[in-house]
Amino acid sequence: MFAIIKSTKPNRFKGGIEMILAEKIIKLRKQKGWSQEELAMNLGVSRQSVSKWESMTSIPDLDKIMKMSEIFEVSTDYLLKENIVDEKQYTENIEIDETKIHTISLEEANEYMNLANICYRKIALAVSMCVLSPVLLLFLQSASEYTIISLKENIAVAIGSSILLIIIAYAVVIFILYGMKLGKYEYLEKEKILTEYGVSGIIKSKRDAYENNYKKGLVFGIFTCIISAVPLFLSSSVKNEFFTICAICITLIMIAIGVNVIIKVVAIWGTYQKLLEEEDYTREKKQEAKNNEALTGFYWCFITAVYLAISFYTNKWGNTWIIWPVSGVLFAAVLSLKNMLDKNKKI
Repeated sequence: MFAIIKSTKPNRFKGGIEMILAEKIIKLRKQKGWSQEELAMNLGVSRQSVSKWESMTSIPDLDKIMKMSEIFEVSTDYLLKENIVDEKQYTENIEIDETKIHTISLEEANEYMNLANICYRKIALAVSMCVLSPVLLLFLQSASEYTIISLKENIAVAIGSSILLIIIAYAVVIFILYGMKLGKYEYLEKEKILTEYGVSGIIKSKRDAYENNYKKGLVFGIFTCIISAVPLFLSSSVKNEFFTICAICITLIMIAIGVNVIIKVVAIWGTYQKLLEEEDYTREKKQEAKNNEALTGFYWCFITAVYLAISFYTNKWGNTWIIWPVSGVLFAAVLSLKNMLDKNKKI
């Protein structure tokens, strides 16, 4: 084993060991239900070190390999040798129910990533449509009131309301249709998974290639949402209600663009995290999500009902959108409180 590490042909052998070791570290870490941070803590190294090992950009020192052998309860031969592919030969006490683990092939992973890329773009568009739905109603109502267009106010409201309902109905169809298409991969968010040999390395490569687009999209989306308030500030200096309504419409358009980009890049980035069981999709967090599933469904249905009821009753669609960001912050607080109470019960 030591002869392999100190070979006179380091490039060839080192690359092989890195690939074998990276795959097995990922597999064993997931079997333990650990995140990269948790493995790093057990080994006394940084998370970045574990990330480099798993992405094959570096290889751990011999003492770390020995330490991994201990904490994973496998032999060093299993960690370093390619021809030993069944860890059951060396594992005795890993407490895990193999029947509940879904094994992901390369074909299945590629099929999911391609489908998710299409579906999440459509879903992001549907969310933007919901944000944009009242824009025409606001503009037509205000323009007819101030005789900017030759249209009676009641007719303008009727046209705007009809288009609003059509847009929302179409958006709902998109949510249902593409949500159903993604439904067969719902287990990625709820169940423990293992990827076949070599698959996680390919997924990591695709994730790394997308990372730059993810960061740029996130920055652009957040920036657009923040500056969307500028038209409202500018309209406050003009004592004209029509200009204020136009400013609200521009604000909604900018929010729709920003939200579209954010949802798209975050959701696509999430597909890689689901397949790698990282960040929000570690096994511990999957269990938390499963425990919070009923609360999540009830909460957002309730918020949607409140939003529509208030908006139709007050007819102030330009103001009621604030319900969504407030609800998002409140939801995080509700989940934190629930998780804290659950932990106290266990104690």
